[in-house]
Amino acid sequence: MRAETQNLIAEIEKSVTLLRQRVGWETAEHRLEELNARVEDPTLWDDSVQAQKVMRDRQQLADKYEQAKSLGQELTDNIELIEMGEAEGDAEVVSEAEAALSALRDRAAQAEIEALLDGEADGSDTFLEINAGAGGTESCDWAQMLARMYTRWAEAKGYKVELMSESAGEEAGIKSASYKITGPNAYGWLKSESGVHRLVRISPFDSAARRQTSFSSVWVYPVVDDSIEIEIKPNEIRVDTYRSSGAGGQHVNTTDSAVRITHIPTNIVVTSSEKSQHQNRANAMAALKSRLYEIELRKRTQAIQDAHDAKGEIGWGNQIRSYVLQPYQMVKDLRTNVETSDTGGVLDGDLDRFMAAALAMEVTGKTRAEAMAED
Repeated sequence: MRAETQNLIAEIEKSVTLLRQRVGWETAEHRLEELNARVEDPTLWDDSVQAQKVMRDRQQLADKYEQAKSLGQELTDNIELIEMGEAEGDAEVVSEAEAALSALRDRAAQAEIEALLDGEADGSDTFLEINAGAGGTESCDWAQMLARMYTRWAEAKGYKVELMSESAGEEAGIKSASYKITGPNAYGWLKSESGVHRLVRISPFDSAARRQTSFSSVWVYPVVDDSIEIEIKPNEIRVDTYRSSGAGGQHVNTTDSAVRITHIPTNIVVTSSEKSQHQNRANAMAALKSRLYEIELRKRTQAIQDAHDAKGEIGWGNQIRSYVLQPYQMVKDLRTNVETSDTGGVLDGDLDRFMAAALAMEVTGKTRAEAMAED
């Protein structure tokens, strides 16, 4: 068997091994039988919240178990085909099996990354906030570029993107924007994007064409459902209504229908300005509930972003990622050291490499590449 093929097999085996570890392979089948028995119990739905949890747990375990089992079996089948083809001198069979292994490696690597999305809220939909920081018009333009980048990333994943509120920049771009992103594992994928993002480029707003550095912040928190109890006392919030405005100062609403809610103990501010006042209030309360839940979640799980624990100034010393367009082309994550010269691809939404490395670091303390280099 060729050395390249052996390396390919080794990569797939590592991915399958990690998948089996994450699912608890030795006991998974027994746990699945227990959950199936609970689902068949006619008294299960006496408690609808608990029933939904059991159904969700069973489906998640079944999906992960079958995925690990299927990938392992496919690996075995293709190894046997290669061995058979080599024994019989059938180069076509060997070539087809090697091509299948190459495709399997990619699928197994993707499954390995997704297996890391098993945190308490990882499967949830998410809110995404973007705020311009130091740099004036430059940063407002950069904030709009980030909004486009995340929107393209989400749409490529097949997620639904809903604009919750937006504040236009005075000359260009946006001061802030808030989105709700709906889809499987939306929060799990995006949670590592929270922090300050730094852009270096030749300014399109400078007639002298000088190089400028701009900063904008990204804040990600999960959408929580009604089964999670978050107490918000009426005397701890301040609700303001105002007239929202869009780009160019044109009014989006002709009445004071936009809603801003301030949570006094934490000084968290959430807004919604895209629907009726009643719907905006409901949206803002849902966003506040999610923000408070995310704070409690971080306290219990020690999430990877120190920036989550103390939201610092949007500027030097706080950035998690640098996007350099001049004098060279590079995007580099300062936590995982993952980098690429494909700046255009990244700004068009190609973010999975950064998210995957951050997920791996959250679980193992190492990037996938580092972990493989040690084995």
